[in-house]
Amino acid sequence: MSVTALLSFTLVALLTVVTPGLETLLVVRTALLSGRRVALGVVAGSTLGCLVWATAGLVGLTALLTTSKLAYDIVRIVGAAYLVYLGVSALWAARKPEPVQETPRVEVRFSSALRVGLLTNLLNPKPGVFYISLLPQFLPAGEPAAWGVLLVGIHLAIGLVWLPTVAWTADRARRILLRDKVKLWLDRVTASVLIGLGVKLAVD
Repeated sequence: MSVTALLSFTLVALLTVVTPGLETLLVVRTALLSGRRVALGVVAGSTLGCLVWATAGLVGLTALLTTSKLAYDIVRIVGAAYLVYLGVSALWAARKPEPVQETPRVEVRFSSALRVGLLTNLLNPKPGVFYISLLPQFLPAGEPAAWGVLLVGIHLAIGLVWLPTVAWTADRARRILLRDKVKLWLDRVTASVLIGLGVKLAVD
């Protein structure tokens, strides 16, 4: 693989990671409500999900998603339902905000945050399609498996740098962002986005 191809993939991977999306939304919300450490659980879960999709892509399993409409639709509908569930849960929690002097942290286990990150990623078929459609464009003819591992490692490494940075920033801005009115606005926006993404994924 040429240096140019490696740098090109790195740039593409960087853009896909830093572009705000569902992962960023979940990390920010978790950091605001439960702190940076719990938000890292979402990061870990999402990274594990990407690793599963990437591994499946390298061995050719995610080709099923591009060749079988039924398989893709099953993953898509289940994923959409899960996103709507997360959105409705957030909206329900924000229905009756209680004014407080200092917004307490919502106690959430690291394992629960990890599970949310993992399931959200695994139930979204787009990462699988991303890996199987993008990686082959950068793999040389000689040893595609070895280079594939390197490219996946680059993509995951960028995420493991960027998302914790997002979590740290959100945690530091917590005092401002979690004032009563701002918190209510953030909860409702987050819930609406999650539901919207779920509906979009269902009808996509």
